[in-house]
Amino acid sequence: MKIGPRYKIVRRLGAPVFEKTQTQKYAMRAMRKTPKRGRAKTDYGLGMMEKQKARMTYGVTSTQFGKYVKKAMARKGNSVDLLISILESRLDNAVLKAGFSSVRAQARQMVSHGHFLVNGKALNVPSYQVSVGDVISIREGSKKKVLFAGIEEKLKTAKVPAWIKVNPEKKEAVIDGIPRAELTELLFNPASVLEFYSR
Repeated sequence: MKIGPRYKIVRRLGAPVFEKTQTQKYAMRAMRKTPKRGRAKTDYGLGMMEKQKARMTYGVTSTQFGKYVKKAMARKGNSVDLLISILESRLDNAVLKAGFSSVRAQARQMVSHGHFLVNGKALNVPSYQVSVGDVISIREGSKKKVLFAGIEEKLKTAKVPAWIKVNPEKKEAVIDGIPRAELTELLFNPASVLEFYSR
């Protein structure tokens, strides 16, 4: 997905949705910039902004994101939890959260280039939805690549969510629970996103 100038997008959205803008240096730089005065946003405009924040956070297209929202709203249960679970279940997100990569764009590229196996089968689809019990591992032919240099140590120190169990020695991760994220950790309001789509 072509994104465009990340710093401009972050300034417009008012949230550090990209890893490169989640640094102290960027935060200090952003504080020095005087915000432009603009018209107060309508409910529609606020909903649109939350949608954009969510899209950019997970790096998905508008069409793809719309499908995720419809899927969450069609299922029984809490739509907010379901939407977050669907987004967190993406293979590229699982690779990122497990600690195989520290940047989402790189995690997506690693998956696209076929460096990972899911339950022993090669998969190169970043949007693939992982399930409880799935085992994500590095393809044998990729383990010696520079891309994965020092990966065992990185996996040992990675901050991993409770729904992923990582085995640094085997260089693999197991989906040990339903993929989720704490609402306080999100850079967008999922309830506003769902309200935007239900208009």
